[in-house]
Amino acid sequence: MTTDPAERWIDPVREPEDRFFTQMFATTRAIVVLRGADPEEAVARAAEAWDAGVEAVEVTIAERRDVPALEAVADAARARGMTVGAGSIYRPAQVHVAVEAGADYLVSPGIDRDVSLACRARGLPHLPGVSTASEIIQAERLGHVWLKVFPARELGSAWISAMTGPFPWARWVATGGVTAESGPRFLAAGCAAVGMGRKCDDWSWARVS
Repeated sequence: MTTDPAERWIDPVREPEDRFFTQMFATTRAIVVLRGADPEEAVARAAEAWDAGVEAVEVTIAERRDVPALEAVADAARARGMTVGAGSIYRPAQVHVAVEAGADYLVSPGIDRDVSLACRARGLPHLPGVSTASEIIQAERLGHVWLKVFPARELGSAWISAMTGPFPWARWVATGGVTAESGPRFLAAGCAAVGMGRKCDDWSWARVS
């Protein structure tokens, strides 16, 4: 029998999702979040991340005007054999828009059952957001193991340490106000990865040794 707590709590239908995120963060424990960038800027920043060894890139689509940037980065990702995610997904209708724009996985600021089920129906990896124990429980009931901690800056790395006790199976991705200075603290507290919207020139602290 496995001794890994996460393996005992994964919904079998969500196993591909767990493998997807595990592989995505296999070499660099970070995701670059692109918010409000025009298509040209978004592609340039995504390329910088990929060149630096950061595979995980997310383009937020809180508004329809953000979709062209996602489409442009998705095209660039396919040309390089990479994947790209769509963020700020909190309505089921956005799931369809994101998939049509080329997203390979979705990221949400919170946990919404309808969004989760829409992703599940498409076999689409989904990283829901949590900030309370109740939301973590809801996410677990929907079969999620990988959870976005948002807003990470306000919650703090101590929140991660506290929640790891009752929820040892969770794989945390801290996002929201994380910097190159605070990122290592979140990783040390137990995060599997961190999300950063700010430009970073040195990712050595996030690389898997």
